[in-house]
Amino acid sequence: MRSRWHPYLRGDEHGGNLAATAAANARKPEIYMSNRIVVVGSINLDLVAATERIPFAGETVAGLTFRTFPGGKGANQAVAAGRLGGSVSMVGKLGADVFGVQLRDSLEEANVNTEAVEVVPGSSGVALITTDAKGENAITVVAGSNGQLSPADIEANVALIRSAGIVLTQLEIPLDTVECLAAVTAAQRVPLVLDPAPALPLPPSLMKRIDWLTPNETETCVLTGRQPGELSDKSIEDAANALLELGSRNVILKLGTRGCYVALSDGTRRLLPAYPVHAVDTTAAGDAFNGAFAVAVMNGQEPFEAASWASAVAAVSVTRAGAQTSMPTTSEVDRFLEDSRCVHSRSSP
Repeated sequence: MRSRWHPYLRGDEHGGNLAATAAANARKPEIYMSNRIVVVGSINLDLVAATERIPFAGETVAGLTFRTFPGGKGANQAVAAGRLGGSVSMVGKLGADVFGVQLRDSLEEANVNTEAVEVVPGSSGVALITTDAKGENAITVVAGSNGQLSPADIEANVALIRSAGIVLTQLEIPLDTVECLAAVTAAQRVPLVLDPAPALPLPPSLMKRIDWLTPNETETCVLTGRQPGELSDKSIEDAANALLELGSRNVILKLGTRGCYVALSDGTRRLLPAYPVHAVDTTAAGDAFNGAFAVAVMNGQEPFEAASWASAVAAVSVTRAGAQTSMPTTSEVDRFLEDSRCVHSRSSP
């Protein structure tokens, strides 16, 4: 399964010599034959209040509805992969509160192993979200226990990381923790997928240790020095090339209704179209994509095939409300793809 991924993974210790890399892999079967997905990242509870309009400072308004949703980009990606049948372990932190219990239950219901999710004093991570009738929102994120996920926690879980076939992470945990994780995955030669959200400039030392960088349009603009909204169709390839030049081994630009642009280290480029759907809630589309991509990779799919399947998973997710509650199962994705093929065949001349 692994051999066809060698061109897309780092082989620095062998100077790009694939034969030497393969020989080294054969000496480390516990790493390179694993299909375990390890997710290192945030775990939040989203507290969502709907109102007619968002209040001004100092103003009180009547709310219409209130709902809670388990979230956090790390947990979302873990749940997405777990629902799709992946063998998933989560590394994260929860607070010693009732939210922490609820959030762990949500992970375990999706068959995510939570042995490396530690409870610490204080609150769990939360997002306080107010939405209005126009679809606008105001969000306050409190990192809580996520802010306590430290490099020491990465070092404490090196054995788990070493056992992974692929590792997913994001930027809702401290940046020095992400940098430590990247150093460990590089040393253990385990592929690292970074979802650079929320968007911020990244140090070169981190960029050079990423195997798959998966920004959305806004994050691509931040990383490449563009203004928001400046990523035109004509500039997509240039943006992907710029990210490759910054050090990432491969790049997947998640472009919403424009699809996703895959740029591989061997020079291959391809824009994969999005699946047309009626979107209800796009909150966790990117997380659905990353979790699905990891599952596809571990199932031996080639990069373009994996990205196309991940796009289908993301398309299903946006037709439902909530983050983790929107993540589909494999059978639901199969039905969606079959329906999409039927619609396409009926519309073809």
